[in-house]
Amino acid sequence: MKGNVPYLRKGMQEQKQLLELISPQAENYLEEMAQEARRLTLGNFGKVIQLYTPLYLSNYCENQCAYCGFNSKNEVPRKKLTLEEVEKEAAFISSTGLRHILILTGDSREMSPLSYIIDCLKVLRKYFSSLSAEIYALTESEYARIVSEGVDGLTIYQETYDEGVYDKVHVSGPKKDYLFRLNAPERALKSGMRNMNIGVLLGLNDWRREVFSLGLHAKYLQDKFPDAEIGVSIPRLRPHAGDFKIPFAVTNKNIVQIITALRIFLPRIGITLSTRESPEFRENLLPLGITRMSAGSSTRVGGRIAEYHEESDLPQFEVSDTRSVQEIKAMLAQKGYQPVLKDWI
Repeated sequence: MKGNVPYLRKGMQEQKQLLELISPQAENYLEEMAQEARRLTLGNFGKVIQLYTPLYLSNYCENQCAYCGFNSKNEVPRKKLTLEEVEKEAAFISSTGLRHILILTGDSREMSPLSYIIDCLKVLRKYFSSLSAEIYALTESEYARIVSEGVDGLTIYQETYDEGVYDKVHVSGPKKDYLFRLNAPERALKSGMRNMNIGVLLGLNDWRREVFSLGLHAKYLQDKFPDAEIGVSIPRLRPHAGDFKIPFAVTNKNIVQIITALRIFLPRIGITLSTRESPEFRENLLPLGITRMSAGSSTRVGGRIAEYHEESDLPQFEVSDTRSVQEIKAMLAQKGYQPVLKDWI
């Protein structure tokens, strides 16, 4: 990793604390860590879980990311929603009560230019009070444009903070530029983005190295942008189109340690849990620090309206928790949590 990356220049005491929390020795204290993580979560967030769902606008991509189903070399059907299709998807999602949505595209400025994304935003903001984006990395002025069109949140994963691994798995394409992607969260926050969610793709590299960098990156952003909400995601690699073999195993016990360590290290950080995990495991992780969950998810383009996709259309990755928004709401209520479908106007 670059020695001049600002977030790596944190105080030794902070680094020591995080290293201790993610160390192999800390596995002997997971119960104590879980109790402390639960206490901190209740104190800072209460028993509240914000719900959102992803909406895939396009799967055209110019990148050859070895781990991704949208890899430009994979022979998968490619599609981009028309504005009419976007409106029908939006109406369907809105009918579930959700008012927070995350839009996604592949990395193709030719097939999904910023102008197309902005046209979609104009449709979507009629239905949703909070629009977040998980799209290709933009310049600061481009982030300012989508903020002016109603985007208040950005999700952008570095995937791996190890430059050698990053170079290896990002074979070619715009995403191969490590530093342009690494600095994207800061560019977006400078442009006025109020919500930032960063993450790593667990399984690409040793998870302890990745979570150490992720924690310090999140702390750096929290300190530099105190008015913004900073969050983290910890998705595990899931099966997808292609023949990529997951190089590093990440167990359920590892996930528990990661969540509790991040919560103790950063008591006010948002932690998102995706539908990559099984329903049972998602429920068991709730008390340990989770503040945000996806529900009613589809990783297909136009995946909710049957007439807009074929069975041959491939998702970006396989979803493990396929429960609807209503089923997730009922589960949360049964466990004493308040599901929040709208918290921003």
